[in-house]
Amino acid sequence: MFSILLSPPDVGELEHKYVSQALRSGWVAPAGPDLTAFEEEVADRVGVAHAVGLSSGTAALHLALVSWGVGPGDVVPVSTLTFAATVNAIRYVGATPHFVDCDPETGNMSPQLLEQAFSELADQGARVPVVVPVDLLGKCVDYTPIARAAEAHGARLLADSAESFGATYQDRAAGSFGAASVLSFNGNKIMTTSGGGMLLTDDERLASHVRKLSTQAREPVAHYEHEEIGYNYRLSNILAALGRGQLTRLDEMIKRRREWRERYRAMLAPSPGVRILGGADDTQDNCWLTAIVVEPSESRWTVDHLGAAMAAAGIETRPVWKPMHLQPVSTGLAGTLDGSSERIFKQGLTLPSGSALSDDQFNLVQSVIQSVIAS
Repeated sequence: MFSILLSPPDVGELEHKYVSQALRSGWVAPAGPDLTAFEEEVADRVGVAHAVGLSSGTAALHLALVSWGVGPGDVVPVSTLTFAATVNAIRYVGATPHFVDCDPETGNMSPQLLEQAFSELADQGARVPVVVPVDLLGKCVDYTPIARAAEAHGARLLADSAESFGATYQDRAAGSFGAASVLSFNGNKIMTTSGGGMLLTDDERLASHVRKLSTQAREPVAHYEHEEIGYNYRLSNILAALGRGQLTRLDEMIKRRREWRERYRAMLAPSPGVRILGGADDTQDNCWLTAIVVEPSESRWTVDHLGAAMAAAGIETRPVWKPMHLQPVSTGLAGTLDGSSERIFKQGLTLPSGSALSDDQFNLVQSVIQSVIAS
């Protein structure tokens, strides 16, 4: 067991108050006033017209694809440096993922490789209805060229912003890009509803259809009538109340994570061959997780050395996502790849970044890092 975790939930008395009020109100069933309010508050924060609270970010991805009719025979370009959920949703509908490698500086989908992927797939006669880039570790992808490429090739843009709530790109909020975006409120995210997610869009028809599908696609009649296959994906009113409490503290939690990022950056600056994943400018990131990349040919130590030292001190670390094209479940699937994600996976390590991390805990993390650097 680790005594210091990567990103544990940061929940206090305010959240207890919100949840207690929801319980006392009697709205324990899935729908309720806190769910409605939470959706409105998140939509307002992001600057979109509609938000639909769901059981997970994965559910949001899945229902967007279902609503757009994506299915067997379709090919979906998707970030390869991501958690499995992004790709799983594509496979749920029977479509085929096409993995796109990353910008080596940020780990986010490379616009140049996406353009190349579109060309390759066009030459193959593939039908490409949507592209799914992922905001890695709280940094938005380079949306301007990616959106331009998607539009030029007639594909919708579905932004996986599961990790980037509170971040911005060119002063526009994460979650506001594309035909739809998704957020995650999982327990380790920047803010949490325990489990949960949300679909965000300006498309009223899409939001309405996703909301319908998420409640078993019941038709608006007194008896139980169903014309479509539905899903049990709605976020509960109680969890939405927790989210409302967390949302009031979002900026405070981002500020705390940013403090850790700045301290890591200052601590590691003198070390040759070591950099913060995401680049030098993280002013618009939410700093959800801070990851480092260590070039073994330049540094006297490796991420394996640091990870082992951290584990010995009871501190959790984790490699950056194993690229999806390397996963056994992806055997036989194609991609447009240049090795960047594989290098980040081999040379990267994610460090404790939670807003609930205390100064004493961070000081212990720092002392272990400094001992490895000095060895």
